Amino acid sequence: MSNVPKDLRYTREHEWAKQDGDRVRVGITAYAQEQLGDVVFVELPKVGTKVTGKKSFGVVESVKAVSDLFAPVSGEIVEVNAELPQKPETVNQDPYGKGWMIVVKSSNKGEWDQLLTAQQYEEFLAQGGH
Repeated sequence: MSNVPKDLRYTREHEWAKQDGDRVRVGITAYAQEQLGDVVFVELPKVGTKVTGKKSFGVVESVKAVSDLFAPVSGEIVEVNAELPQKPETVNQDPYGKGWMIVVKSSNKGEWDQLLTAQQYEEFLAQGGH
């Protein structure tokens, strides 16, 4: 089973979310980066961009595929990981740490509760993850 930190929430599109007050840090899961293979390009929006839960906010490209990135929650982007465009391999090396992608100032508290817990995400992966 993939590494699934217990203190995070997850989406069925394999993003993780970490809450800190009204801010939510977002990245892709270890499972997602394993499926993608070597990440070669990450396209992220600018700070100030509004995102909508379950809608695309960017793109991650690997040697195997191009995948949309989906926002786990709605709100405004207040931080972007500026290193990723220069060092996309960080997503493979440290998906839950230095490979984070964006921080969203959440505008809808209810969306957090709809995200998968670590246990629910592990069960989702056990069923094939899609």
